[in-house]
Amino acid sequence: MKLKRFLLRYYPPGIILEYEQSDGAVKSKSIDLLDLRPDSDIGGLVDEIIASEPLVTESKAPQVTKLIAKLQQKLSQCQDRQFYLFKVLRAHILPLTNVAFNKSGSCFITGSYDRTCKVWSSQSGEELHTLEGHKNVVYAIGFNNPYGDKIATGSFDKTCRLWSTETGKCFHTFRGHTAEIVCLTFNPASTLVATGSMDTTARLWGVEDGEEKATLAGHSAEVICANFSTSGDRISTGSFDHTVSVWDTATGKRLHTLIGHRAEISNALFNYDSSLLATASMDQTCKLWDSRTGRNIETLRGHEDEVLDIAFDSTGQHLVSASADGSGRVYNIITRNCLAKLKGHEGEISKVSFNSQGTRILTGSSDRTAKLWDPVTGMCVQTLEGHTDEIFSCAFNYEGDTIITGSKDNTCRLWR
Repeated sequence: MKLKRFLLRYYPPGIILEYEQSDGAVKSKSIDLLDLRPDSDIGGLVDEIIASEPLVTESKAPQVTKLIAKLQQKLSQCQDRQFYLFKVLRAHILPLTNVAFNKSGSCFITGSYDRTCKVWSSQSGEELHTLEGHKNVVYAIGFNNPYGDKIATGSFDKTCRLWSTETGKCFHTFRGHTAEIVCLTFNPASTLVATGSMDTTARLWGVEDGEEKATLAGHSAEVICANFSTSGDRISTGSFDHTVSVWDTATGKRLHTLIGHRAEISNALFNYDSSLLATASMDQTCKLWDSRTGRNIETLRGHEDEVLDIAFDSTGQHLVSASADGSGRVYNIITRNCLAKLKGHEGEISKVSFNSQGTRILTGSSDRTAKLWDPVTGMCVQTLEGHTDEIFSCAFNYEGDTIITGSKDNTCRLWR
């Protein structure tokens, strides 16, 4: 094996090694530096890497030192920016269903009851494409990040469509579900699209050939969330049947059924190293599971109403929950302690996310505001006001310097 080059990954911090095998095939592997801090000892880290990674020899020490210094510099950049309203877009005539950014935040998409998905320029606010063809509500939407060259749309017309971001052309229409599609996601390599439906199944579709690769059947009620592990070898599905299933992506076989919640699941996510699954439920709790064995490790209690959303930070070391009780909670995944309570919204919080840096949490609420929080102190550092109806969707771009909020007032707001 011969090392070809190093690539930097800022969030979560790591170094990607691109190398050539003896047969000439080029592969890559990552050195994860999830515990890297601005004050970490670089020399000690470099020694550890050289000792444990055969591809990195002593001669590469100066290069690796520079790369880690670059990562540290990025980590220490000040993240206490105040956001201002950049643009208000009245995106569709009929209500919006969802909004999503591409990785850089240069463009975003909106789904609507008007049966279309629209692609927008974040900079100019101009509509780039209208993706037309669905016969019913466009409910689930997503980019194939980090690439961003494709968009998937899932509809109440029971189909999912794959589109070109650049041209707006439809590549494939995936047919097979027998009821509404309510969630979708791309695998990390962007070779598969997963869809979840009210027909109790999830399905895997080939991005290149448009063919169905697997039907994930086994739930007894709607599948409302689907998320891949970081390597893409497994996928989790959460259902209104109170359970979460973990499936082998290659074979479509069910590996585990996670039983323990007493009400509908709202989300189920792998952490970064995919050793854990976090689940959120209408039973007012979150649970942590060993993703390899399917064993329940911990139940996180404290909310007084349904838990509507959860999110990991990019390293997978912290989890935030959002509840219909109007509060959020931040947990340390290693100690499983609650580190902070996010209190200040006057209505339920339906959406929550970390920025890539893990220094801010964004929440969207039925009280018509979005809020930014310090995950360490639990203090609200900014309230994004202006929407005239509840906010159902909000997101950061990868760099954490642009925010999008989507509301039932039928507008999207861009903040930077």
